[in-house]
Formats: sequence, C-alpha cells, structure tokens
Amino acid sequence: MDNDYRVSDCHLTGRTNRTSTGSGPGPADGEVQAELTSFVGRRREVAGARQLLTRTRMVTLTGAGGIGKTRLALRVASEARRSFPGGVWVVDLAPLEDDALLAQTVLAALGLDHDSARPPMRTLADHLQDRRLLLVLNNCEHLLDACAELIRTLLAAVPGMRVLATSRQALRVDGEYLMVVPPLSTPDPDDPLPPGELAEYQAVRLFADRAVAVYGAFTLGPDNLLTVARICQRLEGIPLAIELAAARLRVLSPRQILDRLDNRFELLTRGSRATLPRWQTLRAAIDWSYELCTPPEQRLWAWLSVFSGGFDLEAVEEVCAGEGVPRETVLDVVTELVDKSILSREDQQGQVRYRMLETIRQYGRALLEDGVTDLQRETVRRRHRDHYQELATRAEAEWFGPRQLAWFARLRLENANLRAALEFCLGTPGEHRAGLQLVTSLWSHRLGVSGVEEQRRWLGRALALDTGPSPARARALWVDGWLAFLRGDVATGHARLAACQELADILGEPGPLADAVQFAGLAALFQDEFRRAIPLLEDALGRHRANGDLGARWATLFLLTLSCCLADDPRATPLGEECLALCDTHDARWSRSYALWVLGLQRWLSGSTEEAIALLQDGLRVESPTHNLLATAQCLEVLAWATARDGSPLQSARLLGAAQTLWVSLGAALPGLGRLLHHHTECELRLRSALGDAPFDTAVRDGAGLPLDEAIACALGGPAAEPPAGAGAPTSLTRREHQVVALLVAGLTDREIAAELVISARTAEGHVQRILAKLGFSSRTQVAVWAVAQGAAAP
Repeated sequence: MDNDYRVSDCHLTGRTNRTSTGSGPGPADGEVQAELTSFVGRRREVAGARQLLTRTRMVTLTGAGGIGKTRLALRVASEARRSFPGGVWVVDLAPLEDDALLAQTVLAALGLDHDSARPPMRTLADHLQDRRLLLVLNNCEHLLDACAELIRTLLAAVPGMRVLATSRQALRVDGEYLMVVPPLSTPDPDDPLPPGELAEYQAVRLFADRAVAVYGAFTLGPDNLLTVARICQRLEGIPLAIELAAARLRVLSPRQILDRLDNRFELLTRGSRATLPRWQTLRAAIDWSYELCTPPEQRLWAWLSVFSGGFDLEAVEEVCAGEGVPRETVLDVVTELVDKSILSREDQQGQVRYRMLETIRQYGRALLEDGVTDLQRETVRRRHRDHYQELATRAEAEWFGPRQLAWFARLRLENANLRAALEFCLGTPGEHRAGLQLVTSLWSHRLGVSGVEEQRRWLGRALALDTGPSPARARALWVDGWLAFLRGDVATGHARLAACQELADILGEPGPLADAVQFAGLAALFQDEFRRAIPLLEDALGRHRANGDLGARWATLFLLTLSCCLADDPRATPLGEECLALCDTHDARWSRSYALWVLGLQRWLSGSTEEAIALLQDGLRVESPTHNLLATAQCLEVLAWATARDGSPLQSARLLGAAQTLWVSLGAALPGLGRLLHHHTECELRLRSALGDAPFDTAVRDGAGLPLDEAIACALGGPAAEPPAGAGAPTSLTRREHQVVALLVAGLTDREIAAELVISARTAEGHVQRILAKLGFSSRTQVAVWAVAQGAAAP
C-alpha cells in the first residue's frame, strides 16, 4: 500500500448488501469511512484529478513511493461520489500477489460473490455494464499486465465507468492520462515570514498533525518551527518520510531528528503497525520500488546516483552502459525507470533531461557504495568524470565557431555534474592532472556567465595539488592570470605570469610558449603600457597562426586591436575589421560582440560618435546575452560614454547603472583598464554636471535596477522601463539575508552560497528570491550593485 499519511486510517468500502452472481443488480453505491487523520493540502491536485475524470475515462496517479498517491486518490474518490450514481469503489491491490485472482478481488470489493462457472471478468462486466461508477484501483505497480487487461476489458464493456488508478508505473492503457503527484510544499527554513504563515506550508502542517498524534505534548511554536521547517525541506516534502520523522518524537526532539537526517534510512523507521511492512520504514518503501525493478533497472539506478542534478540520455549511455545494461538497451531501461517514478523527466532548453529525488539518489548511492565492487564503483565515477571532461574539451575546441552559444547553454546545464567531476579529480589520488585539464577547459564558459570567482577557486585548488611541469599546468597558470587581471588582482596576475613564462621555457613547446608571450602582452595592456603590449601581442599572434590555433589567434588579435586602439595606433581599425571578419567567417557570434565593441570603442575615441553607437548597439544584438555578460557590460559602458557626448545624459546615466550591475556580477575591475577607467570617470563628471547629483544618482539606480533584456532594449533605443519600486531604497533584511547578499556580491551561485552557509541549495535559492522581492529587483546582479552602493552586504 502507498501509505501516504497513514492510508490505513482512510479507505472506502462497499455496502454490506451483497448479491450472488446472476441474482440481481448488486450494490448500488460505495461509501467513505470517516478519515481518522487529517487530509493536508493537495487542493490543486484534487481539483485537477476531478477535472480530468470529467474529460477522460482513465486517470493514473503516479509518483515515487511515499509521495501521497493513495491518500490523494481516496480524497478524489470521496469528493467525486455525487458524480457517480453507480457508486465509487476502491480496490486495494497491495496485499494481492496472484494476478490470476485480480477479477475476483474486484468482485469482492464491489460486494459481489463469484460462485458460478462463468469467468469472473464476464461477471464483472455484466454487473456493471449499465452503471455510471468510479473504480479506484490502488497500488497497481506489481500487477501491471493484469490491471491493464482488466481496465481495457471493463472500459470497453461499461460505457459509464471511470477508472482512477494509483501506481508507481504507467499502466499503458489506451486513453490513460498520467498525473504525476508532486511532493508537499515545503518552506524555506530561514523564511522571515510570520510563524503563522510559515506553519501553513503543507509539509509543516502534516508534520505537526502527526507529531501531536504520537506525542500529545507537542506544539508547533517559535522554539521549534524553524527546525521543523528544516526537517520538511530536507525530506523534500515526501509525506511518508515526514510522517515517519514525526513518529520519532516519541523519543527524540525535532532538533535531534534534524541532526540525524544525514542517515535518513536508519532514522525513518517504526511506522504504523497497521500498515504493510513495506510501509513501516522509508527504506522499506524504496526497497519495494527497488524490488519491482528488473536487474538491469536496479543496476542502472545505482550507477545513475553518480550524477548531480540533471543528466541527459547521452550521459547515461556513456557513463552507465556496460555489464548488465548493454548500450543498445539503455534507452529502454531509462524509459522503465521513468515509468516507475525512479526518474523524473524535465524539458530544458529543448533537451529532455532526467532527475532523481535526492532521497532516491541517496538510496542509489548506498547501492553503489555497498552493492558493487571497488573496481565497479571506481569505474562508474571515472566514466562520469571522463564524460564531462570530454564534453568540456569539445566545448573548448569548438568555442570559436558556430556552436559557441550552444556550448555555453549546454555547459550551464551541466554545471552540477562538472563540479562533481572536478571534486572527483581533486579528491582522488592520481587524478589531479585531469582536474587541472578540466577546470582549464572551462575558462571561456565561466568568463561569459559570471563564474570568474568560482573558476579561480577551482584553479587555485588544482594548481596547489598538481605542481609538476606540464602543458596543463602552464595553461592553468595562463587562465588564472587572465582572470586575476580581469578581477583587478594585479599581484596574483604578475605571479602567474612569471610562473607561466618559466614553465613555458622549461617545456619548450609551441603552445605554452605562445600563451606565455600573449600573457605578457595582456599584462602590459592592463598596466596601460600599450607600446610594450603591441610587439608582444604581434609576436604571440604570429606564434598562434603558426600553431594553427584559431581561437587563440582570434583572442590575440582582439587584444592587439585593443592595444592599438588605446595607443592611438592607426592600425586599430584594420586590425579590428580583421577581428570582426574572422568572427563572421566562422560564425562565432559570441566573439563577434567583442569585435564590435573594440571597433565601437575605436570609433568613439576618434570622435565618430554615431558610428560608434551603431557598432556598439550591434554588439548587443547577440542571441543569448546571459552567456556573454562581459561583452554586454563593455558595450553598455562605452554606449553610456557615447550617448553622454551625443546629448542624451539621462539615457547615458541609466546605461552606466546597467553596466555597473554587470561589472559587479562579473567581479571584474571596472571597467578593466586604466585608460578606460579614466573615460568612465570623465563620463560620470560630465553627467553630474548636466543632470545634477541627485538626478544622476537616481538615473544610475534606475539603470542598475533594469533586468538585462530591458537594459539592452534601453541601449538599443527602446523605452526604458520604470525602475523597481525598491531600487536603492533602504529595506530591512534579516541577518541571514545580509550574509546571502554578501555572497552575491562575491559572485557565488546558489549552490556555492548553500555550501558556504551550510544550508541546502533550495534554501539558498529561497533567500535570493525573498531578497529580490524585498528590494523590488528582478535579478541577483541588481542586488549586488545595490549592496555595493548601500553597504547592505554585512560581513
């Protein structure tokens, strides 16, 4: 039985008047016994299921074990009784093991005896053929074929019948409508909402109700509310798990329960004796799902636990195919795991991906730890690393070309798996070199999506662990040096440059030598030593051309163009045009924005403001600006300077604010080079003079509060949206929210914030959403800018 919320306490029965086969019309109705425990939440699901039953003849409630299918079905049946004059009848199939007895079991549940020689299925059909009734078949997953055949036969023979089934797996009957039952809603445990509102979350209400049942002195109040919220969140809103946790209040406090949830399968035992044994512990409930799986499905379940977050079919085939699950059968086995509610299907950016509830993943991880050999466990983890390393290597190899934007989107989806692969490399002896190679290959992706600080943390760990001379180490020093200069960390940048040059000389290989020369040119550029940067970058450009490295050639050409531009070298224009042509030839749209920016900068510096504005606006018309934040920030910045000179001070100030939001998000030195910083300051002084201090500050805040798409629309000449109501206004943040804001300023992701504060990623996401709501912002970068301006990010 799917014992969600003590299902044994609530069931439906037929009336006691029974008739023998052929002796009359049989029972006319079903009745619902009183619920002995409260029904919590699920209003939307109840309404949805009832509506479906008016449009289709068969609905299957599906979902993981313990998610609440049975209790939901019983409530739907209870509320739908008036719509079915022929009765609402529930058949509990959990105790039934012999599928040959299925029809007889249904007959008995309807109060009908079967004592003739007629086949029971025909008897059923004859008795029900003129009725309008609802048949609820509960727990069908272990009798799939028999249930499917019975439902097909009865739906064909009884036009007025509707069927509501519960199953961890689809029955695959024609006309079946699947309704996935979600977990109960859970609060953010650090939610600043009043206790009354926090206590209204479905999972908290369920815990409190069951807690009182097992420990009458329990009350939900200020001293335990946040702890209960954390328990519910950690248990992902799974009703069975929450009920089993509440049962532990006989001997443990809520805090003790929370502290023991890392070992949830040992803690969540001792359920109601009235239920079947497989519903008396969380492990037993998932054991039941595991036992219903075939050996290939069981093996794949265990191996899939190596993934973090979502994953796609290609990854499953690469990582998990092999002994017991040949590659050609992987799709079929994945399909079965989706059907059995072990995996859930998600659509993201046009791709189908899969995900496990964390509880189910932990069960699989336990199988991987205890149920396979050390060699098998090491094999699947290394395969996982190899797959994502190969993915990152391909992305780096193809980063200058038509798949630039597609790769950015793909790697963003795989962020959690890339982190898991890096952790494997850096935490496993003998794998540190692979970790160095993996983190290095992600540099351009991180640069585009404001992951600079995270990238540098990984690089720092990898460089500290793998100290031997290698091309991978030389490349990592080059990448970390680039990012250090971009962050304004000049001291580290110079230290990385010296180490990179020394190692390149030791290796004597063309690639590292070319990188080291380019790195020296970059360092000179960031120090405004343009005349020294130009020959170094010309040397590096020749080396990269000779090496056939197209991406490095373009990057060096871009830096050379920028150096000539800032040095008033007349070669800036032809070099910039060559840079743009290279992008167009290879359809490198991400890189094209940079080429248009540097050409726009050159036109602005030479006094051709209208041409500059046109080029810079073109640079903002990239398909996915969220994957190209640095180029977007650069274009907005120089557009602000150009519009200030062009007589549009209000728009210019807003663009400065929008650019400032991105600079903070990226963690880049604003705007990165000494001469450019001079132009930024000059622009600000010009605008303050034209607008006045207060209007200027207001306009900058307005721009900082614009979502990225609106900021770009403003830059392209569209109407600027009104600023968020809370932008720049003082507001009351909790201590925890101040901590989160400080981490947002540092550029951390939700998962990194969660790790830093020792909370869940979902909790961190909830904090960010509430901060956005309080401040009236629509993006985390706006929060970071506000914090810098207002001093809101308390340490």
